Amino acid sequence: MGPYAMLVMLTSLAIGTLMTLSSYHWLLAWAGLEISTLAIIPMMTQHPHPRTTEAATKYFLTQATASALILFSSLTNAWSTGQWEIKEMTPPASNMLTIALAMKLGLAPMHFWLPEVIQGLDLTTGLILSTWQKIAPMALLYLTSASLNTTLLTILALASTLLGGWGGLNQTQLRKILAYSSIAHLGWMVIIMPFSPILAMLNFTIYVTLTSTLFLTMKATNTTKINTLTMTWTKTPVLATLSALTLLSLGGLPPMTGFVPKWLILQELTKQNLAPTAMMIAFSALLGLFFYLRLTYTMSLTYSPNNPTTTISWRYKTNQTTFLLALMMILSMMLLPLTATMKL
Repeated sequence: MGPYAMLVMLTSLAIGTLMTLSSYHWLLAWAGLEISTLAIIPMMTQHPHPRTTEAATKYFLTQATASALILFSSLTNAWSTGQWEIKEMTPPASNMLTIALAMKLGLAPMHFWLPEVIQGLDLTTGLILSTWQKIAPMALLYLTSASLNTTLLTILALASTLLGGWGGLNQTQLRKILAYSSIAHLGWMVIIMPFSPILAMLNFTIYVTLTSTLFLTMKATNTTKINTLTMTWTKTPVLATLSALTLLSLGGLPPMTGFVPKWLILQELTKQNLAPTAMMIAFSALLGLFFYLRLTYTMSLTYSPNNPTTTISWRYKTNQTTFLLALMMILSMMLLPLTATMKL
């Protein structure tokens, strides 16, 4: 794909998301989602390969089904209330919208497409799909949070945290592990959405920061599998150390940034007299922590056989821009002291 075509696709992607964020009419929000979906599909297929074609096809079919459900739910709501504005929704339309947005985000049990699609993409497109493409559906969940079905969201959230942690245990591909990590983190966001939408969006912001850091690290080290992580310490010792800390932050260990949303969400669920739910979602986080610790061990404590050429490879300057990676790395590990400010 040429630079001008890529510029058009990225611009369309931004316009579609901003249209959904700024709309008050359901048709405009739906049109923004469609523009974003159609803009990323050429980016998925820019490298001709059967895996990219399969990923783009799966993504298009899933997103088209979810968009049809969103349009049908908004039509049902307009038939019942006589208006198309994004605000209070009737229970049938709200339930239908929740399932459609869960399919767009990749919440369990509608998560079947996300690991396979991300596995078939390159790291840059996978980063966009894991972060930017989730902004518009999360914004719609935020706008309709007052009329969402709490029971349905709790079921979806618990299923996502359990299946996201369980599915990542037996994976060796880093992109699939990050896909299951995305499913588990979405469960944490969704379970708190009816009670504290601001806290859910804070969780989403921190998730985007952590996931962007890991995708940029994988791109900088050209790493896509667990067994190639053993070369990271040889090539870039400092980056390997910081990446291991980022993985621990993604697992939610203090004193890193990833501890903030889990701590605040468990606290809010306890305040809402949902201690059993808080306990279940806390135990499910241990599943994800297991494969984060496995990646950390492989990256920092495992040393693969090397020859003298690879041993000194870290001394050479890289041609890639590292400013964004350094900024994301700092945010991923050092935002815990600003918890009180972020919660406001």
